[in-house]
Amino acid sequence: MSLAVVFSRALSGLDAPLVRVEVNAGGGLPCTNIVGLPEKEVRESRDRVRAALANAGFEWPVGRITVNLAPADLPKESGRFDLPIAIGILAASGQVRTRRLAELEFAGELALSGELRPIRGALAMTFGAHRDGRAFVVPHSVAAEAALARNARILPARTLTNVNTMAPTTKSVEYHSVSASGRRYLADDIADTADRLQEFSFERPIDAIAEAAHQHVDDIGLRIEVVLPHVGQDHGLRHHFPRVPHQEFE
Repeated sequence: MSLAVVFSRALSGLDAPLVRVEVNAGGGLPCTNIVGLPEKEVRESRDRVRAALANAGFEWPVGRITVNLAPADLPKESGRFDLPIAIGILAASGQVRTRRLAELEFAGELALSGELRPIRGALAMTFGAHRDGRAFVVPHSVAAEAALARNARILPARTLTNVNTMAPTTKSVEYHSVSASGRRYLADDIADTADRLQEFSFERPIDAIAEAAHQHVDDIGLRIEVVLPHVGQDHGLRHHFPRVPHQEFE
């Protein structure tokens, strides 16, 4: 029994701050505590992870298990922490090797059978993992979204057993990629969404919101340029969301 550290990501708007999932498995009365400002769905992961480990052929450690989601002042929500918690428990109890864990990040909700379910924010989390130089293990169902981040290393998995085979090494796993046609499709989808925003009849509230938020458009544009390098001027945010002049409200 020992301490294991697994990397994951939270979501905060367009950002995906890093979360260290620290798991300590030691002696004492059998119990499992999750600390670090977890929301209810994160606290419930204890039962999902236990059933998923059992159905995937692993053992639940006997003794006291403490899971710390750091930093403690950052709220943690959704089931995306199921997978990193499960990997942390397996690593702390010696059921998986930890040699390569520092090079990986994990996110995914576990079904009781051990299958990985889709999660929100795969693209934002992939940006963060790529920026920090780590590969990102995600459910196969959201791998295409995550792969929209240019040059990011994506390891898609369908089950907890698949993830266990990835943990020791990343060399034998083929990274997921997205085609140029997929990027163009997403570009058209963004442009169509921007056009629809202009169809609302309550123009003044929309104008006020646009003027107040316009200072953030440049940052959003930079992120989209990274994801969609082939987006032309006709599909850019500036074309569909032009600067709104200041207006006095009556």
